[in-house]
Amino acid sequence: MEAKFLMGGEKSLYVQLGDEISLDVNQKVRGLMHNLETDPIEGVVEMVPTYAALLIHYRPEKILYDQLVEEVKKRMADAGKADEASQIVKVVPICYDKEFALDLEDCAKFENVSVEEFIRMHSEHEYYVYMLGFAPGHAYMARFEEPFHFKRRESPRVKINGGSIVVGENLSNLIPFDQPCGWNVVAATPLKVCDYTKEDPFLAHAGDWVKYQPVSRKEYDQIKADVERGTYKVETYAKKAVK
Repeated sequence: MEAKFLMGGEKSLYVQLGDEISLDVNQKVRGLMHNLETDPIEGVVEMVPTYAALLIHYRPEKILYDQLVEEVKKRMADAGKADEASQIVKVVPICYDKEFALDLEDCAKFENVSVEEFIRMHSEHEYYVYMLGFAPGHAYMARFEEPFHFKRRESPRVKINGGSIVVGENLSNLIPFDQPCGWNVVAATPLKVCDYTKEDPFLAHAGDWVKYQPVSRKEYDQIKADVERGTYKVETYAKKAVK
């Protein structure tokens, strides 16, 4: 679809680049954001990438709405997809212990598979981080193989624990804090999804790739202790380019 420019209030421009949730559309969003970062527009103060659009916050005393639209259009000319070959994959350890996996058995039943097979389906593939939303550091991530058939729970929970791993269809999100949630909880990570003691507080960012690594409860406890001591380093590897 042709890009749509919409007002997002008195100080925001909403650039919609598609009408579907897809890797192709999202990487166009990231491509435009990259162009605006390398060739900035005076008056732009913040950019927020979403599934299919880029929200641009600006200062109207520096640049008017119509002028901003024209400047963004200039930078859209060569805004292509982000280069997958340069991406790294962050390995996130997760534990499927019953204490954490509140909905694991039910989810396996929904898929008509064993718990072991469900864990394989959930953890074997790499996830793409479409965006951060709902809460700081809350990563909305999708895999493109073996999607599940179930959606959210019929009855949301008032609170789930920070660090929970939740699923629905092909999505699996990282939950940063204790918060209400209607998703299915199948695991937990000992890593801090959002840590404001760090210069970069977020475990994952829009455009990242994540690989879940199943760990035992003993390994979970050890990693959590290492995280608290500040000695744990997130493992990464280079993602293979798609041919």
